[in-house]
Amino acid sequence: MNDGKALPEDLNSFPKLVERNARLFASRPAYREKEFGIWQSWTWGEARDAIEAIARGFISMGLAKGDHIAIVGRNRPYFYWSMLAAQYAGAIPVPVYQDSVADEMAYVLDHCGARFAVVQDQEQVDKLNEVADRLTSLERIVYIDPRGLRRYDHGNLISLADIRQTGEERRAETEGELKARIDSAQHDDTCIILYTSGTTGRPKGVVLTNANVLITAKNSCGFDALTEKEDVLAYLPMAWVGDYVFSMAQACWAGFCVNCPESAETMQTDLKEIGPTYFFAPPRFFEGLLTSIMIRMEDASPFKRRLFQKYIEHAKRVGPALLDGKEVSASDRLTYKIGQALVYGPLLNATGLSRVRVGYTAGEAIGPEIFEFYRSLGINLKQLYGQTEGTIYITQQPDGEVSADTVGVPSPDVEVRIGETGEVFYRSPGTFREYYKNPESTAETKDAEGWVATGDAGFFEPDSGHLRIIDRAKDVGKLTDGAMFAPKYVENKLKFYPNILEAVAFGHERDYCTAFINIDLTAVGNWAERNNIAYASYQELAGHPRVYATIQEHVEEANRSIAQDALLSHCQIRRFLVLHKELDADDGELTRTRKVRRRIIAEKYEPLMTALYDGSDSVYIETEVTYEDGRKGAIKATLEIRDAAVVTPDAQKVAAE
Repeated sequence: MNDGKALPEDLNSFPKLVERNARLFASRPAYREKEFGIWQSWTWGEARDAIEAIARGFISMGLAKGDHIAIVGRNRPYFYWSMLAAQYAGAIPVPVYQDSVADEMAYVLDHCGARFAVVQDQEQVDKLNEVADRLTSLERIVYIDPRGLRRYDHGNLISLADIRQTGEERRAETEGELKARIDSAQHDDTCIILYTSGTTGRPKGVVLTNANVLITAKNSCGFDALTEKEDVLAYLPMAWVGDYVFSMAQACWAGFCVNCPESAETMQTDLKEIGPTYFFAPPRFFEGLLTSIMIRMEDASPFKRRLFQKYIEHAKRVGPALLDGKEVSASDRLTYKIGQALVYGPLLNATGLSRVRVGYTAGEAIGPEIFEFYRSLGINLKQLYGQTEGTIYITQQPDGEVSADTVGVPSPDVEVRIGETGEVFYRSPGTFREYYKNPESTAETKDAEGWVATGDAGFFEPDSGHLRIIDRAKDVGKLTDGAMFAPKYVENKLKFYPNILEAVAFGHERDYCTAFINIDLTAVGNWAERNNIAYASYQELAGHPRVYATIQEHVEEANRSIAQDALLSHCQIRRFLVLHKELDADDGELTRTRKVRRRIIAEKYEPLMTALYDGSDSVYIETEVTYEDGRKGAIKATLEIRDAAVVTPDAQKVAAE
């Protein structure tokens, strides 16, 4: 296993990488952002100058080596520069989810003892002021956007522009100190603290070293031959380990360009304008994109729909084989080329994915049908498996060895083993040092030999040697008859359908499986408009009889698919209901990375759980909700509960014959 000595002395920290890139790629674009509809660009040379000026400004403010500095905002070059500037000054950046409520933000800043916070705008300043009495270590708030802050008390407020200007003005007197801090960086110094999403409790601060992050960046760039010529779109939360690795570590190691879209609303348009060559997105993105594609096709002319269906079916049959370099007949190749000219090419151009050379998805399991759809179009979409504690990379899929059912082979320098209970363990150069101020959890997760317990259950496929993840180990349960219950497997089958946004499956220590379902308001709303169905709210549309009938069709089709898996065929859904509200992170039902908090949902909706298993055909519930402005309210509903047809093993066998 790599011990960290693979990092050359001149490349063992982010500042040294930036300095190298400024020499080698001085005129190449390093960062782009779209603001007010216009793309702006900075070269590596320009970015280095800005980062150094901010770092000198931080030092002038009194930022000391080892201090923690919180970063709260959306993907913007100046936030990446602020993180790098903190590292230039020997400090430790701690990115925070920008959509965190004040209490969540206060916990992270108080726990890490942040002295400084760099925030986006008035909204974030207000959150920090709201919990100021709990932030005893916080001395200065650095803001980017001054709008709305003119009448605020500026005793502890300062703009990043002023810090940069101070750094430029005090260059001579801070130059020596800055150089000394850069030169003193070591591979085992703390690089960053990233807080977990907290699916089961308070987030934990994952301490990653320079070696953890940069050896992982070196290995992963080598695995996929990433170079300075790549373009990546930075749109995922900056507090998430994936964005830190893709948009910071790999970008600095390889020297490629990081592109920041204008907003979440314009992301799809900005994606088309940039046309990234290296692209990561969670399954939710690909599910949503497929939903929008199918909605557009529903609105297309009959001729276009037939054309689309004909060539998509052909692509599903031969596209993945062509992508993997396998043998395909000349006639199938010709038909695929025609489809590429008429359907696949225009479709990829419209989605912004036409230049993708390497694409990854992770974070949740992706539905096999969705995964194969994109690969059939010629997108080299692959899966990786990882964790914050492992600097994301545990396994990856090599080119030509891609499967929808597995997550690949161990990443370079990573060791993976399966424990006696089926839990996956790993150790690697990316293995985190510790959970900050939490030695008990550190000892529970990482043993003395460096093996980390993932909390996931899985096994290696005997033929390919690829890892297959079944579910979270704590979520894998058993029905009362002893059969295995894997909720995430069931949920992903359901979320393949564009009309279903989210699903939560239950069955542990129960006689059968059931599910809560969230409709996708965009997809179902579009369907309602085409069918002249009026509705006034999400709740009204979710409870419409025709919507229920459509969801029942999806559930029963998912059951037929589940029945084909000999290991998990008993996980078919017997009863379900459609929730009257969307699951929301502000209501504690999802994490900030949109992962289901299953235990909290089960407790919050206990009356619904009871009704699913006691034979009721309806149930009344009152639910507290959080509005965008933070106010609390309540919604009331009577929900219908439906039975779903299941496929018995004997019937499945007869159908197969």
